[in-house]
Amino acid sequence: MNSTHIFWPVLAQVFLTLAMFILLGARKAAAVKAGKVNRQQAALDNRVWPEDVVKVSNNIANQFELPILFYVLCFVLYSINAAGTAAIVLAWVFAASRYAHAWVHVGSNYVPMRMRLFMVGCVVVLAMLGMAVWQLAT
Repeated sequence: MNSTHIFWPVLAQVFLTLAMFILLGARKAAAVKAGKVNRQQAALDNRVWPEDVVKVSNNIANQFELPILFYVLCFVLYSINAAGTAAIVLAWVFAASRYAHAWVHVGSNYVPMRMRLFMVGCVVVLAMLGMAVWQLAT
């Protein structure tokens, strides 16, 4: 497998983040159109948005937490020539876990399932960190 293939799951994660921004815009527009929110209040206080908007907004915040470490590790693994098959598979598992996490977060928001999916991503990032450390140490 070509080491540049590690960037496909990175792009998939970027796409997920952008898709969440689009979903946020759509949900905000629908809330305003339905008269569920006062635009002037919403400009100063995000707490006035309906729950379905807040879910997406919170998910977007999540896309700038653990995924940042994922991005860094993908670039590190690539730069130290450690982006082999195992790293690429792990990267895809991470991206898949984030898509599943986002699906739950903006849908049912069932916290126990969200936590499990988040932990899958954490374990993957830890494994990728271990691969990077091992490669650098040997």
